Amino acid sequence: MKKITLCFLGCLLSFSLQAQRFEIKNASKFYDAKIDVGCEQNECSGHAKIELYKKGQKQVFQRFESDGLSMELDQHGKPSSNIVQMYGEQSALIFDDFNFDGQQDLAIRSGDDGPYGGPTYDIYVFNRTRHAFVLSAELSDLTQENLGMFSVDAKHQRIGVMSKSGCCWHLWQQYQVVPNKGLKLVYTREEDAMSTMGEKVIVTERKLIQGKWKTTVKKYPIKTYYGE
Repeated sequence: MKKITLCFLGCLLSFSLQAQRFEIKNASKFYDAKIDVGCEQNECSGHAKIELYKKGQKQVFQRFESDGLSMELDQHGKPSSNIVQMYGEQSALIFDDFNFDGQQDLAIRSGDDGPYGGPTYDIYVFNRTRHAFVLSAELSDLTQENLGMFSVDAKHQRIGVMSKSGCCWHLWQQYQVVPNKGLKLVYTREEDAMSTMGEKVIVTERKLIQGKWKTTVKKYPIKTYYGE
């Protein structure tokens, strides 16, 4: 009886989500995209199919799938793109050069299974040899282990992530992408107000300089550091 009830509820859910197709043309200078996903009012979620087209071409360049794509629609019934807000909106599709090789890459939202129910992404980097987007497990894992999509600092060629534990412990990390080797941690900043019972904030910075870590530790009154 329990299995029948669960099946019935699942069927009701699937019927309540109406399949829709969205065209995204302003997210990339090089590609257009089409997303097929189930929606209810202004929210879309679940299994999705994504088609990528080169600008000006009708033939599909590459196809992708996401088991847990989710996105909200604006007042005009359209999804956003390329928005990455730490505690706000994070788009279903994000185009950027994630490994700093001069090629545009693609992040596709894969669910909300990150810490604190945050969004996760499948990160596809463009492979010149294959002439196709290839899944990067290492970059994808960053979104599984930290708070949402990572930030991209093109000027310094670094990727930034943030993690936390409750209200009083935060950690920022920055990585460099080393060609043919992967990610290399080069900077961390830890804010800890837990060990001082909320009276002070201990800020520990670690920088990798010429192959050696340099560490500085400072303490601040919590009211001065965060403000009243």
